[in-house]
Amino acid sequence: MEKLELVFIPAPGVGHITSTIEVAKLIANLHRHFSVTILVIRPPGDVKPIPESSDPRLKFLELEREESSGPPAPPHLAFFRLIEEHKPHVRKIVGEMKGSSEIRLAGIVVDMFLTSMIDVANEFGVPSYLFYTSGAAFLGLMFHMQKLRDELNVDVTEFEDSDAEIVVGSYMNPVPTKVMPRAFFEKGGGGDHFISLAGRYRETKGIMINTFQELESHAIQALNNDEKIPPVYPIGPLMKLENNHNQNLECEIIMKWLDLQPDSSVIFLCFGSQGTFGKEQVKQIALALEKSGFRFLWSLRKPPPKDKLGFFAEEFENLEEVLPEGFLQRNAKVGKVIGWAPQVAVLSHPAVGGFVSHCGWNSTLESTWHGVPMAVWPLYAEQQANSFLLVKDLEMAVEIKMDYVIDYGSEKEDLNKVVSADLIENGIRKLMDSNNVGIRKKVKEMQEKSRLAIGEDGSSSASLKCFLKSVEDNISSSSSTL
Repeated sequence: MEKLELVFIPAPGVGHITSTIEVAKLIANLHRHFSVTILVIRPPGDVKPIPESSDPRLKFLELEREESSGPPAPPHLAFFRLIEEHKPHVRKIVGEMKGSSEIRLAGIVVDMFLTSMIDVANEFGVPSYLFYTSGAAFLGLMFHMQKLRDELNVDVTEFEDSDAEIVVGSYMNPVPTKVMPRAFFEKGGGGDHFISLAGRYRETKGIMINTFQELESHAIQALNNDEKIPPVYPIGPLMKLENNHNQNLECEIIMKWLDLQPDSSVIFLCFGSQGTFGKEQVKQIALALEKSGFRFLWSLRKPPPKDKLGFFAEEFENLEEVLPEGFLQRNAKVGKVIGWAPQVAVLSHPAVGGFVSHCGWNSTLESTWHGVPMAVWPLYAEQQANSFLLVKDLEMAVEIKMDYVIDYGSEKEDLNKVVSADLIENGIRKLMDSNNVGIRKKVKEMQEKSRLAIGEDGSSSASLKCFLKSVEDNISSSSSTL
């Protein structure tokens, strides 16, 4: 049987790379005649080693970068400039693959933010596909905003800071513009650039989505009903579930502390690799935890230096410098404040009964997989829209502050945006309320369905097989037209 190669190009972010690696593993395991090469783009300043693979059919190649000689790109376009600077090397690698007699390049799978790489696929006559690392509902929102702008001539920037609600096919409830990403409404080209991504999605031969049919059946049906959208393939949940925490002393200490706590008694607070708060907000969280009386495990980290904004949060050298005086001592028996958290390991522990989360899509899937209900507190990107989906459409979470948006570019903390201790405490109490059986029941049901979905006869496994069949069909049809 002919050997077929798929090239994946993920965005330079932990969540994007992690889920890309997981789908690549699945493809390599599912079909022996498929191999996968992942092209790795490093963000500036990143020195971490690129991943390694023991499977010869799964390779990683680090992309070189040709820096632009022109003036620096404005902040809202800097990321897309970074991608463009890697294009020449992608073109070189794809050209070499096209000329190989050992394998056949079957397609280029681009990340949701890397649509300009579709140009390279077109140059070499290679089919392009999309790997969408967020959910189906938000994908539908992106298509809807692009349609409003390009087909209905709506100036979507006018929705900024408005109280408008928009009927979007992939959501069951009208979506407030306040829970949509700021990027939709940026003036000066930023919003146009972001919305234009969806226009390019339409050029691909198919879209893999990191979700599963049972979680987002309404959104997936809405996407399938639109003839202007390529076929969608829900293939998730894709997560790195290996438990490596025993290899790290700090992780081992965390897990041993959880071992001492009663089942479902601990609130876990974690806000992702970039999740940080100002000093006053940290104080309000601390007050809320103390007043609630619940046991807690709190991942607390500080923003990176101003010259590294947009990069990962960093560890505090001394937690007492940001926490209220005496907080650690008063809560030593019931709470633990940590830096980086082994999130998957923590969520899998029976002591954890609730998750206060920023609702990044990977975190949402991990929480669902482990059957842990969430209290939503989004920070940036599509997290507000994810929160809306979980609270309003799926009824799988409670709200702390659904339309909260943090401004990482500001010099000082905006005290007008600080979420009060009372509001946080109220959300925590709802989350841990033993009488709140509706949400807990739905989360447990979805936990079981998430595991069935990726089983041998599950919906996501079947969907991935359909995707690979379409790749083979597209190769055959392109051969017949030559």
